Amino acid sequence: MSILSRIADLFTAKTHKLLNALEDPNDTLDLSYEKMLSGLQETKAHLADVVAQQKSLERQIAAVDREIVGAEEDAATAVKAERDDLARAALVHRRRAIDNRATLEQAITAIEPQIAKLIDYQQRLQERIEKFRTQKETMKASYAAAQAQVKAQQSLTGIGERLGGVGETYERAEQRMLATRDKADAMDALIEQGIVTDPLDKRSSADRELAALRDKHEVDDDLAALKAQIGPKRVGSSSAPSSLPAPDAKQGTPK
Repeated sequence: MSILSRIADLFTAKTHKLLNALEDPNDTLDLSYEKMLSGLQETKAHLADVVAQQKSLERQIAAVDREIVGAEEDAATAVKAERDDLARAALVHRRRAIDNRATLEQAITAIEPQIAKLIDYQQRLQERIEKFRTQKETMKASYAAAQAQVKAQQSLTGIGERLGGVGETYERAEQRMLATRDKADAMDALIEQGIVTDPLDKRSSADRELAALRDKHEVDDDLAALKAQIGPKRVGSSSAPSSLPAPDAKQGTPK
């Protein structure tokens, strides 16, 4: 195979592939249906022309028949008037009219089969068009259902063009969430270690540790006092525990 032949085959293959990608089955079916309707209209136009010719020939035959009758009457009138010359001329006219009528009848006889064929072809074409229309609508409905099924499957699997990046988007969002959570945990650890502090809290790290220890000791003292007031649990005792002692007002937060 020559290089030119291979290039031609490759070009043909690429062209067919491109046409298949651009071709819409619905548009193709509608175009075929329109072509069939156009063919039917042309057939009807041809049939109308032939029928018009037939009607024209029939009118000509009727005119020739009247001409023949008139020639016969003229010949009879000439005989009665003993004008053989006029009678002979009328009979010649009659003979020519009869010959003309025969020619017109032959033309009509030749047209009638054409009319019958055109009528039959028109009926068959109409039936075929109606059948194709039903098949076309059925095919279009099936194609639409298949398209909807493919889109639904693409939505479920994430293969479609619109949902093709859903998986990657979710992964990126998850990574950002994990990174943000790690950052929050790191900030909590830095705050607990005193490395990062509240800008509005002017206390030193030692003062904050002492305040935390003092709060812990005060809570422990309050718990011990509560236990001492309640005492051991006794069955049937209805006495209510007294209120907790108020915290020492002299204690304050060191500055």
